[in-house]
Amino acid sequence: MANGLLIVLSGPSGVGKKTIWGPLINDKKLKLAFSISMTTRAKRFDEVDKRDYFFVTKQQFKKAIANGDMLEYATYVNNYYGTPKRFVNQLRAKGMNVLLEIESNGALQIMDYAKKNKDKGVVTIFIAPPSLQHLHERLKKRGTESDKKIKERIKQAEWEMSLIDKYKHCIINDDPKQARSELLGILKNEINNNDE
Repeated sequence: MANGLLIVLSGPSGVGKKTIWGPLINDKKLKLAFSISMTTRAKRFDEVDKRDYFFVTKQQFKKAIANGDMLEYATYVNNYYGTPKRFVNQLRAKGMNVLLEIESNGALQIMDYAKKNKDKGVVTIFIAPPSLQHLHERLKKRGTESDKKIKERIKQAEWEMSLIDKYKHCIINDDPKQARSELLGILKNEINNNDE
Protein backbone atom coordinates (compact mmCIF):
# COMPACT_ATOMS: atom_id res chain seq x y z
CA MET A 1 0.00 0.00 0.00
CA ALA A 2 1.34 3.43 -0.99
CA ASN A 3 1.79 6.08 1.65
CA GLY A 4 -0.92 8.71 1.50
CA LEU A 5 -0.30 12.18 0.13
CA LEU A 6 0.45 15.22 2.23
CA ILE A 7 -1.83 17.93 0.80
CA VAL A 8 -0.82 21.44 1.85
CA LEU A 9 -3.56 24.05 1.50
CA SER A 10 -2.66 27.69 2.11
CA GLY A 11 -4.16 31.09 1.51
CA PRO A 12 -4.77 34.36 3.31
CA SER A 13 -6.92 34.47 6.44
CA GLY A 14 -10.56 34.98 5.43
CA VAL A 15 -10.18 33.63 1.88
CA GLY A 16 -12.64 30.79 2.61
CA LYS A 17 -10.31 27.77 2.71
CA LYS A 18 -12.51 25.66 5.00
CA THR A 19 -15.65 26.55 3.00
CA ILE A 20 -13.92 25.02 -0.02
CA TRP A 21 -12.34 21.87 1.42
CA GLY A 22 -14.81 21.21 4.26
CA PRO A 23 -17.46 19.32 2.26
CA LEU A 24 -14.78 17.21 0.51
CA ILE A 25 -13.41 15.73 3.73
CA ASN A 26 -16.28 13.22 3.87
CA ASP A 27 -15.80 11.96 0.29
CA LYS A 28 -14.71 8.37 1.05
CA LYS A 29 -13.05 7.93 -2.38
CA LEU A 30 -10.54 10.69 -1.56
CA LYS A 31 -9.44 8.97 1.71
CA LEU A 32 -8.84 12.39 3.27
CA ALA A 33 -7.85 12.96 6.88
CA PHE A 34 -7.65 16.50 8.21
CA SER A 35 -4.42 17.18 10.03
CA ILE A 36 -5.07 18.96 13.26
CA SER A 37 -2.63 21.81 13.86
CA MET A 38 -1.22 22.80 17.20
CA THR A 39 -1.64 26.43 18.27
CA THR A 40 -1.09 28.80 21.17
CA ARG A 41 -3.87 31.17 20.10
CA ALA A 42 -7.05 31.48 22.16
CA LYS A 43 -9.87 29.11 21.36
CA ARG A 44 -12.84 30.71 19.52
CA PHE A 45 -16.29 30.11 21.01
CA ASP A 46 -17.24 27.42 18.46
CA GLU A 47 -13.94 25.52 18.50
CA VAL A 48 -13.17 22.24 20.23
CA ASP A 49 -9.73 21.11 21.46
CA LYS A 50 -8.32 18.11 19.52
CA ARG A 51 -10.96 18.60 16.80
CA ASP A 52 -10.20 22.07 15.43
CA TYR A 53 -6.70 22.45 16.92
CA PHE A 54 -4.50 21.05 19.63
CA PHE A 55 -4.63 24.11 21.90
CA VAL A 56 -1.43 24.39 23.97
CA THR A 57 0.58 26.96 25.94
CA LYS A 58 3.61 28.71 24.46
CA GLN A 59 5.82 26.71 26.81
CA GLN A 60 4.37 23.39 25.57
CA PHE A 61 4.80 24.47 21.95
CA LYS A 62 8.43 25.53 22.45
CA LYS A 63 9.16 22.14 24.05
CA ALA A 64 7.70 20.35 20.98
CA ILE A 65 9.95 22.45 18.70
CA ALA A 66 13.02 21.68 20.83
CA ASN A 67 12.21 17.93 20.66
CA GLY A 68 11.92 18.00 16.84
CA ASP A 69 8.26 16.96 17.07
CA MET A 70 6.98 19.54 14.57
CA LEU A 71 6.74 18.98 10.82
CA GLU A 72 6.46 22.75 10.42
CA TYR A 73 5.68 25.70 12.63
CA ALA A 74 5.41 29.45 12.44
CA THR A 75 4.33 32.47 14.40
CA TYR A 76 1.38 34.36 13.02
CA VAL A 77 -0.13 37.46 14.63
CA ASN A 78 1.86 36.75 17.82
CA ASN A 79 0.86 33.08 18.19
CA TYR A 80 2.52 29.76 17.30
CA TYR A 81 0.93 27.38 14.80
CA GLY A 82 2.36 24.07 13.67
CA THR A 83 1.88 20.49 12.57
CA PRO A 84 2.75 17.59 14.87
CA LYS A 85 4.99 15.23 12.83
CA ARG A 86 3.91 11.93 14.40
CA PHE A 87 0.19 12.62 13.86
CA VAL A 88 0.69 13.21 10.10
CA ASN A 89 3.12 10.31 9.55
CA GLN A 90 0.80 7.81 11.25
CA LEU A 91 -2.12 8.82 9.01
CA ARG A 92 -0.04 8.69 5.82
CA ALA A 93 1.34 5.26 6.74
CA LYS A 94 -2.28 4.02 6.87
CA GLY A 95 -2.76 5.20 3.27
CA MET A 96 -4.73 8.30 4.24
CA ASN A 97 -4.27 11.53 2.26
CA VAL A 98 -3.54 14.12 4.92
CA LEU A 99 -4.91 17.59 4.37
CA LEU A 100 -3.01 20.41 6.08
CA GLU A 101 -4.55 23.86 6.18
CA ILE A 102 -1.57 26.04 7.09
CA GLU A 103 -0.25 29.52 6.44
CA SER A 104 2.53 30.21 3.97
CA ASN A 105 5.51 30.18 6.36
CA GLY A 106 4.57 26.62 7.29
CA ALA A 107 3.96 25.68 3.66
CA LEU A 108 7.46 26.85 2.73
CA GLN A 109 8.89 24.65 5.50
CA ILE A 110 6.90 21.67 4.19
CA MET A 111 8.22 22.30 0.66
CA ASP A 112 11.75 22.39 2.06
CA TYR A 113 11.08 19.22 4.12
CA ALA A 114 9.74 17.43 1.01
CA LYS A 115 12.79 18.40 -1.02
CA LYS A 116 15.28 17.31 1.68
CA ASN A 117 13.47 14.01 2.28
CA LYS A 118 12.74 13.38 -1.43
CA ASP A 119 9.05 13.07 -0.50
CA LYS A 120 7.21 13.12 -3.83
CA GLY A 121 3.88 12.73 -2.03
CA VAL A 122 3.57 16.41 -1.09
CA VAL A 123 0.99 18.47 -3.02
CA THR A 124 0.82 22.24 -2.47
CA ILE A 125 -2.30 24.29 -3.25
CA PHE A 126 -2.81 28.03 -2.76
CA ILE A 127 -6.31 29.49 -2.37
CA ALA A 128 -6.31 33.15 -3.45
CA PRO A 129 -8.98 35.85 -3.20
CA PRO A 130 -10.07 37.63 -6.40
CA SER A 131 -8.47 40.80 -4.90
CA LEU A 132 -7.19 42.20 -1.59
CA GLN A 133 -10.22 44.53 -1.48
CA HIS A 134 -12.50 41.48 -1.71
CA LEU A 135 -10.55 39.86 1.13
CA HIS A 136 -10.82 43.01 3.28
CA GLU A 137 -14.62 42.98 2.85
CA ARG A 138 -14.81 39.29 3.81
CA LEU A 139 -12.76 39.83 6.97
CA LYS A 140 -14.92 42.82 7.96
CA LYS A 141 -18.11 40.84 7.37
CA ARG A 142 -16.79 37.96 9.50
CA GLY A 143 -16.80 40.30 12.50
CA THR A 144 -14.26 38.34 14.58
CA GLU A 145 -11.38 40.87 14.53
CA SER A 146 -10.70 44.56 15.21
CA ASP A 147 -9.79 46.96 12.38
CA LYS A 148 -6.16 46.82 13.58
CA LYS A 149 -6.13 42.99 13.30
CA ILE A 150 -7.75 43.17 9.85
CA LYS A 151 -4.98 45.55 8.69
CA GLU A 152 -2.36 43.08 10.00
CA ARG A 153 -4.08 40.23 8.15
CA ILE A 154 -4.23 42.21 4.88
CA LYS A 155 -0.52 43.05 5.16
CA GLN A 156 0.19 39.34 5.73
CA ALA A 157 -2.04 38.44 2.75
CA GLU A 158 0.01 40.70 0.44
CA TRP A 159 3.16 38.77 1.39
CA GLU A 160 1.43 35.38 1.08
CA MET A 161 0.14 36.20 -2.40
CA SER A 162 3.70 37.02 -3.51
CA LEU A 163 4.50 33.30 -2.99
CA ILE A 164 1.82 31.84 -5.31
CA ASP A 165 4.42 30.69 -7.88
CA LYS A 166 6.03 28.38 -5.30
CA TYR A 167 2.83 26.27 -5.07
CA LYS A 168 2.03 23.46 -7.49
CA HIS A 169 -1.61 24.59 -7.84
CA CYS A 170 -3.53 27.85 -7.36
CA ILE A 171 -7.30 28.26 -7.06
CA ILE A 172 -8.96 31.71 -7.07
CA ASN A 173 -11.97 31.68 -4.75
CA ASP A 174 -14.36 33.95 -6.62
CA ASP A 175 -17.18 31.42 -6.26
CA PRO A 176 -16.84 28.76 -3.50
CA LYS A 177 -18.78 26.13 -5.49
CA GLN A 178 -16.49 26.54 -8.51
CA ALA A 179 -13.38 26.63 -6.29
CA ARG A 180 -14.50 23.40 -4.58
CA SER A 181 -14.99 21.75 -7.96
CA GLU A 182 -11.46 22.80 -8.99
CA LEU A 183 -10.02 21.45 -5.73
CA LEU A 184 -11.86 18.15 -6.20
CA GLY A 185 -10.37 17.81 -9.70
CA ILE A 186 -6.85 18.50 -8.43
CA LEU A 187 -7.21 16.00 -5.56
CA LYS A 188 -8.60 13.20 -7.76
CA ASN A 189 -5.78 13.68 -10.27
CA GLU A 190 -3.02 13.76 -7.60
CA ILE A 191 -4.44 10.75 -5.73
CA ASN A 192 -4.72 8.71 -8.97
CA ASN A 193 -1.11 9.54 -9.84
CA ASN A 194 0.06 8.55 -6.35
CA ASP A 195 -1.80 5.20 -6.51
CA GLU A 196 -0.18 4.17 -9.81
